[in-house]
Amino acid sequence: MTGSPTTLPDARPGEPVYRILLIEDDEGDTLIVEELLHDTGLRFELTTRPSLADARADLATDPVDCILLDLHLPDVSGTAAVTTVRSLAPQTAVIVLTGLSEAQAGPEAMAAGAQDYLVKGKVEAELLRRTVRYAVYRSKTERAGAEAQAARLRAGENARLERGLLPQPILDTSTVRVTSRYLPGRELALLGGDFLDVVECDDGLLRAVVGDVSGHGPDAAALGVCLRIAWRSLVLGGHRGPDLLHLMERILVAERGDHPLFATCALLTLDEKARTATLHLAGHHEPLLTTREGTQEVSAAHGIALGIAPDQRHWPATVIPLPADGALTLYTDGLTEGHNGTVDGRLGVEGLLALIEQLPPADPATHVDRLIKETHALNAGRHSDDLAVLRLDWGVG
Repeated sequence: MTGSPTTLPDARPGEPVYRILLIEDDEGDTLIVEELLHDTGLRFELTTRPSLADARADLATDPVDCILLDLHLPDVSGTAAVTTVRSLAPQTAVIVLTGLSEAQAGPEAMAAGAQDYLVKGKVEAELLRRTVRYAVYRSKTERAGAEAQAARLRAGENARLERGLLPQPILDTSTVRVTSRYLPGRELALLGGDFLDVVECDDGLLRAVVGDVSGHGPDAAALGVCLRIAWRSLVLGGHRGPDLLHLMERILVAERGDHPLFATCALLTLDEKARTATLHLAGHHEPLLTTREGTQEVSAAHGIALGIAPDQRHWPATVIPLPADGALTLYTDGLTEGHNGTVDGRLGVEGLLALIEQLPPADPATHVDRLIKETHALNAGRHSDDLAVLRLDWGVG
């Protein structure tokens, strides 16, 4: 390597340092290329290697902007040299060096993936300068385009998953006001497996679910969508309580395959006329009940999370008396597992209730948004769990 970056007196202001790898077995041609590079006025770092085998370590460990590649190396030649180099350094510009008698070699090399080609003996400094700069620019543009396309595809996949995790409620005659929010744990990350849904069944009762599949990424998200769709189908088909949870658990076990995933969830049946809510908890925490006196966590019996012990099938019911008007909030632990504004402390349910007491009166949607905003502010970006919140309001408010 030619030491530190070479800067010539006539180098143009703002010129970047081009990291160039020359793979050439002819010492005379190597010397000519190096002299031409000095004459270009480019700032560069040059590494020379006599064969592809010798260059492999450089391509594996050192970032390179441009590869100048002779098509007749001791260990590989022709378009095979181009395809091999491209496989080793797919995001690096490749310029091939051809002989005077190889009229088709250059175009064939470009078809194989090279950005450009130069004919030995016909290369001048200015031509080399333009070729290197254009090849590197084109390679970076292609890479940026590929990354942008990948980001668009990822965003589209996330949007489809989010629609599956956060569906439109099915409400016919119910006067219950539904507020739901779903937030992925990290920006640009694949969605996690939190899910929620609300359905009014033929008996006039409102049924809701909030759940959380363990883990993050596509497997958890796909399983979350699967369980949410299964819940809606099963509850509309008349399945209730432990029977419903058992069928959801069977689906989870079948769909998770070899992945050690499990899910917590809370099932809620709201009967406005009877002023009761029936709750089944499968490894999930209790919801919050808001009345005119304030907000508190309800007391409820617990059952085991889905997929932990499929043969147990124990999910007791808890019937909660309700006031004439109020709200129930079901949520996943992304709302409480963040920090509480201190270095080591977690917010927890007590911190969440204290935070709710400090919030000013507001309509349900604004209240939920403020609550999420405040928990995120306290957390200061240190915790990245996914978050699903479902609030059901009834009565005169």
